[in-house]
Amino acid sequence: MFFIVVLIVGCAMGWLASLVTQTEGPQDTVLNVIVGIAGAFVAGFLISPLIGGAPATGGTIDALSLISAFVGAIVVLGIIYLFRRRAMR
Repeated sequence: MFFIVVLIVGCAMGWLASLVTQTEGPQDTVLNVIVGIAGAFVAGFLISPLIGGAPATGGTIDALSLISAFVGAIVVLGIIYLFRRRAMR
């Protein structure tokens, strides 16, 4: 059950994070979904304990778990695009 919740939350938060960071492109859709799922896992293990609340990896969805998954997706997306930019130079 928790895997399905993480997939759904991760996909949604990855898409929202790509809109906020303005990195949405046709070739980046799959990457954004993967980043969102990775961000949900990062948020579950690192961000949720800091702000309190149940992580999305626990199988529950509340406001704090969504916010932490969103922040985690932005962090992971930023790291990936930082390395992509360095590789292009």
